[in-house]
Amino acid sequence: MAASLTLSEEDLYHRRNRIRIAVSLFFFCQGIAFASWASRIPVIKDHLHLSEGQLGTILLMLPIGQLVTMALSGKLVTKYGSAKVLRIVPIAYSLVLCSIAFAQNAWQLGAILFLFGVTGNMCNISVNTQGVATEQIYKKSIMTSFHGAWSIAGFTGALVGLLTMNLGLNTLSHFLIILIFVTGNTVINQKYLVPGKSPQKEKRSFFSKPEGSLLQLGIIGFFSMATEGAMFDWSGVYFKDIVHAPQRFVVVGYASFMIMMATGRFVGDAVIRKLGRKTTLQYSGILMFVGMMTSVIFPQFLVCTLAFMLVGIGVACNVPSIYSIAGQNKNVPSGVALAMVSSISYLGFLMGPPLIGYIAEIFSLRYSYGVFACFGLLMFIMVGRLSLFKGENQAST
Repeated sequence: MAASLTLSEEDLYHRRNRIRIAVSLFFFCQGIAFASWASRIPVIKDHLHLSEGQLGTILLMLPIGQLVTMALSGKLVTKYGSAKVLRIVPIAYSLVLCSIAFAQNAWQLGAILFLFGVTGNMCNISVNTQGVATEQIYKKSIMTSFHGAWSIAGFTGALVGLLTMNLGLNTLSHFLIILIFVTGNTVINQKYLVPGKSPQKEKRSFFSKPEGSLLQLGIIGFFSMATEGAMFDWSGVYFKDIVHAPQRFVVVGYASFMIMMATGRFVGDAVIRKLGRKTTLQYSGILMFVGMMTSVIFPQFLVCTLAFMLVGIGVACNVPSIYSIAGQNKNVPSGVALAMVSSISYLGFLMGPPLIGYIAEIFSLRYSYGVFACFGLLMFIMVGRLSLFKGENQAST
């Protein structure tokens, strides 16, 4: 077990469905808070009179805040337990979200986004540690459904943002609604989180040389999250500049990717139980490669829509799977293991979109997507060679 539990395993098993709902709602709250910020970026950009270059630089403060506190997040979760951390950090995350509305210049916005990254990362590590603990109660793969809740929250947050703007509510009012929702969820559901904290196992810090298996998982996560980042930030531009879609249909590429990623996460657990994690990750790599390369070779509207759907299915199960495997590491506490893997993986999400832009500047956006298609192929090869999966022929571990 990845947690020294204060309740008996039998008690936890009897409460497993309620625990799963609670953990899913914490994933949902983190997702809707982040999506709410994203939905207001154009409004905040106009309010502060920021150029595209200034906004791009300021937006880097969020992932920087996440990366620099990976070690702290892992240590807090290991020392105090993810349940205790989650009683505080989602509310702190939402309070920082609200403070974004008070930013009066680029410097203030950058500082607040740094804190938003810090608190967001603490949420991320603790909620994924809860996911691992809940998965162990069920003794089967359920992690992808938790990440599915996060994806649904992304849609919901965008819709709430659209609704509040159409109702004439300002940014602060919008974010206060999210704060009330997140606080209510924390008060109601915190008692259903899996109690306890990670056993110390061997003394191991975030800054120790990572185990080979964790490093390998991190690289797989890097390939997947770099592809996700490319789709999040560049799919609309690809449809506009390469596919030459009408303006009102530019969003179709992004929407098709997101819908299939969310769908893939809700059906992913059943697929993993049937095929096993190794085979699922290999198929995912192939889907990423085929989807990206198809969009490069055939840049037509319908073909690219279907291709982006394949990419969405391809990335759906990767991060939940590697987090689940990392959290069950027998030598490193769950929080520290997740922080190590998250750090490497998140570099892909951070570096992917700028790298696409640099390659596109020198060659073309189609060429960029062709290069990124190779990440799926590399992932397929790497998973096949991973010693971590040798002997894995059962559906779930």
